[in-house]
Amino acid sequence: MAPCNDNRKIKSVSDSLTECMRIVKYEDINGGTRLFGGRLMQWMDETAGICAMRHCKNAITTAAVDNLQFKKGAYIGDVILLSAKITHVGNTSMEVRVDVYLEEIKTGLRYALNRAYFTEVSVSEDGTPIPVEYTIKPETPSEQAEWEGALKRIEMRKQRRTQGY
Repeated sequence: MAPCNDNRKIKSVSDSLTECMRIVKYEDINGGTRLFGGRLMQWMDETAGICAMRHCKNAITTAAVDNLQFKKGAYIGDVILLSAKITHVGNTSMEVRVDVYLEEIKTGLRYALNRAYFTEVSVSEDGTPIPVEYTIKPETPSEQAEWEGALKRIEMRKQRRTQGY
């Protein structure tokens, strides 16, 4: 299913692509000398939020996080790349996919560390949800697949809410 055919302005997915780089420091590690998962989640939430704000041109708030998967650890001195893109736009919300990679400085190779989908809601100054002025138009098969996957994740979130989760 394609984006709704309404009167909103259309942006491409690449318009709000957001990439952030971090280096793992001592204050970022857990007791096991690895990157603390909570710190990585903070970085991901910040990156998703920046991406969503760039898309909607408003303040946002995080409403949900789906499919957070830790694939590999990171250690002091590792360089981390966080890459976020809009995958779906609803009336007041946007879904943002955040991919996290460890980048080897000497080779430039990147290894997947984590991925998650954030639901960000466009809000007014008083925190009330407001409509997102822009939708997206998936331009590639991958972008279309992300849009369709978002519809499934939205339905799963609705089912979980009705079941008390």
